[in-house]
Amino acid sequence: MAERTAWIVALGASTPLGRCAWSSAAAVRGGITGFGEHPYMTDAVGEPMRVARAPWLDIELVGTARLEALLVPAIDQVLEVLTAERTDTLRAGIALAVPAPRPGLADEVAQALIDSVTSRYRGWFADIDVSPVGHAAGLLALDRACDGLDRNLFDLCVVAGVDSYIEAETLEWLEQENQLHGAGQLNNAWGFIPGEGAGALLLMRADVAQALGLEPLLQVRGVGIADEPNRIKTGAVCIGEGLTDALRSALDGLPAGEQVSDVYCDMNGEPYRADEYGFACLRTKEAFASLSDFNAPADCWGDVGAASAPLHIGLAAIARHKDYAHGGAALVWASSEGGERGAALMLGGKR
Repeated sequence: MAERTAWIVALGASTPLGRCAWSSAAAVRGGITGFGEHPYMTDAVGEPMRVARAPWLDIELVGTARLEALLVPAIDQVLEVLTAERTDTLRAGIALAVPAPRPGLADEVAQALIDSVTSRYRGWFADIDVSPVGHAAGLLALDRACDGLDRNLFDLCVVAGVDSYIEAETLEWLEQENQLHGAGQLNNAWGFIPGEGAGALLLMRADVAQALGLEPLLQVRGVGIADEPNRIKTGAVCIGEGLTDALRSALDGLPAGEQVSDVYCDMNGEPYRADEYGFACLRTKEAFASLSDFNAPADCWGDVGAASAPLHIGLAAIARHKDYAHGGAALVWASSEGGERGAALMLGGKR
C-alpha cells in the first residue's frame, strides 16, 4: 500500500441525531440515542420494531427519494467551504458509498443516486465512482478518492455514503435473517438496531487546501482494503483474516513510535463483528494503545450501513478539533456482509 497524503477539510452529515456532522457528533459524545418505535412495523411477536430514523423525514418517504433526502444535505455541507470563484478552476471528483443489493432496495439505486448527483451539481463532478457494498463501501470510496488525488486526476474529491434500513421490506428481511434486535421471545438479542444516515468528507491535497486558505482537519495516512473468505450467513467461522489484512495495510502509514489512540468501527451488537475484531487486534496489538477502548456509534444512531465510514471519520475529525481525542492517530474500520473489509488511518488527534 502506498502512503496516502490526502487531507480532510470539511464534514457533512444527516443522522437520526442531527442534521449536520457537528450536532451529530455532539449527540454521540453525550451518549444520546436516536432509538424509537417504528410507526407501524411490528415484529414476529407483535412488538413495535425498534429503529433509529431521521425524525425530520416523513416515514412515507421511501426508496431512492429517502436516500437522496439524507445524502444531498451532507454533500451540500462539505461544499459550503468553496465559493463560486474557487470552484471555477477546480477539477472535482466524487466517490459514493451505497448499500449492497438486498430486499427493499431498488436494483437501480446506485445509478439513480449518480444521476441525482450529476443533475444537482450540473455536471461539476468530472469523475464519479460508486461502491455498492454496504458497510465497508465508504472505505473503498476513500481509497479511490485518495488514489485519484495522488494521481492528480482531480484537485478535490467528495467521499459520501448513504444508507437506510427503514424500508418495511428491509426490516422484514432483517427479522427473517435473525439480525433484528428485539426483546421478544422469538427475536435476536444480539441483532442490531436498524438506522439510517449519510456522511460526507471533502478531501484535498495539502497544496490545494493551502491555496484555498482551508484548514485541514485530519490527514489520511493509510487505507487498507481486503476480503474476508469466511462470511456471515455461510456457516463458516470468521477469525478476522480479512480485517487483519485491512488493518495491517492501513497501519503501514503509522509513524514510527506512534500507536493508534482512537478507534471507530461499525460494531453493532452482532457477535461475528466483535469476534473478528478480537482476532484482528491480537495480530496487530502492538499498533494500539488500548485494544478495548473503541467507539461504536451504532449504540447511538443505530446501524447506518454504507454511511458508517464517512460518519465515523467525521467523528474522529471533530474529536481532534475539539481536543477530546485520546491522541494523535485514529483508525476507522468496517465490515461488509459480502466480505469486503476496510480500514483507514488518520493523523491529527489532539492539537
